Amino acid sequence: MFRKFAALLLVFTLAFPVASHAEIKTFKEPPFEFYKVSKGDSFWYIAQRYGLDYRELMRLNPNVEPLNMQVGEVIQLKATASSPSGFEEQVAQLVNDERAKRGLSPLKHRADIKDVAEKKAMDMINSNYFSHTSPNYGSPFDMLKTFGISYRTAGENIAKGQKTPQEVMNSWMNSSGHRENILKPEFDSIGVGYYQGAWVQMFTGS
Repeated sequence: MFRKFAALLLVFTLAFPVASHAEIKTFKEPPFEFYKVSKGDSFWYIAQRYGLDYRELMRLNPNVEPLNMQVGEVIQLKATASSPSGFEEQVAQLVNDERAKRGLSPLKHRADIKDVAEKKAMDMINSNYFSHTSPNYGSPFDMLKTFGISYRTAGENIAKGQKTPQEVMNSWMNSSGHRENILKPEFDSIGVGYYQGAWVQMFTGS
């Protein structure tokens, strides 16, 4: 039995739509990696202020409307190996490394699924629970539907407490159920979320 928490949600092929729930957002990240939008900000203005490429800012924040940035919205200024975004990308790559070893097609790390996975990770911390069923969003299948993501089949892996992408992947790969999700041939997309020690993988197949 693992010392770290981990849980599996088996694949489910049908979900029912539910009412949308309010997003929980917390700003608590290291300086300079993240920026809270102020009135009148734009990607170009922020890039000029910090000597960054505004096109890279747009790439790092695919869910932010460039012409309609919201005051108080948090955007990412850069990706580092130890940042939440860097951790998420590393996990997605490790998943595809494991799939490649077995001759399976790589999963696309989709920004929209990644956004949902991040919300789930934040929700587990902010609402203090460890479960596939969120008190705010319902099941992961409900959650995907709520945020407009369609799928034929889907699955979720969650974990809590692991310090690095490799550590959490080791936990998942050493669990038959989690490993089944990671290596499922029917999946073609993934979204990885990380927030303050909570890890989420959401898988979909179309």
